[in-house]
Amino acid sequence: MADAINLASKLATFDEKWSPRTVASFNGHDVMVVKVEGEFTWHSHADTDDFFLVLSGEIDIQLRDDTVTLKTGEMFVVPKGVEHCPVAREEAHLLLIEPTGTPNTGNAETAAERRTI
Repeated sequence: MADAINLASKLATFDEKWSPRTVASFNGHDVMVVKVEGEFTWHSHADTDDFFLVLSGEIDIQLRDDTVTLKTGEMFVVPKGVEHCPVAREEAHLLLIEPTGTPNTGNAETAAERRTI
């Protein structure tokens, strides 16, 4: 049995924004932490939903017809195929869960390199 995973400790190991780090895997999914600040890119995922849980800070998930604001401890799931753009006015920390290999931009050519910590 492995030790507990301390998410704050994992987040302290890197500074890059919008570059998720895998901290665990289960049932073909990656559990990731990521630091975000500023505006990401508008994108969608054709084959999977996009799960966001705010560990600290606040983010807006812009949708074409609405904006969902998430604060610490809140989560939101963007349904597959829905175009969205995450925005953080100040640094925020998120937990993401998605099928292993899912590109964070919805496009493998523009996605951040997947790293495990």
